[in-house]
Amino acid sequence: MNYTRIMLATSAAFVTYFVLGGLWAAIPSVRNEFRNYPTVYRSKEGIMSVMPVGMAAMFVAILALTVIFALLGHQAPSLVEGARFGALIGVFAIGSFVIYNYVNLNIGSRLTVQQGVAYFLQWVIVGLVIAAIYRPIATQ
Repeated sequence: MNYTRIMLATSAAFVTYFVLGGLWAAIPSVRNEFRNYPTVYRSKEGIMSVMPVGMAAMFVAILALTVIFALLGHQAPSLVEGARFGALIGVFAIGSFVIYNYVNLNIGSRLTVQQGVAYFLQWVIVGLVIAAIYRPIATQ
């Protein structure tokens, strides 16, 4: 494994994840949908107070995904492989997070669908970023 490339890919994917999430959360209809559930979701101030913990956890999670991608043994990862990897992670996130939250939290189907689409696209793009940057160590 190329540890330098793993850290570069992880860092770029981490930034990408939060930029995309910030853009998604800036859409007025999305922001307003979260406001429909004030007893379920933290206030903006509450989120900001725990954001460093969330960011650190997400960095570690993306690092784990980057290592998994590297362990798949790509000779020269392509964007198609990155998109496929991201799509699989997106499907996993929808089943293990989005739908799980719909079942356990008192949120509506509109927010659930919005989250499903957003997370799926976000993970596909993160997979593309990982594949664009990660390269195994060249063997001779």
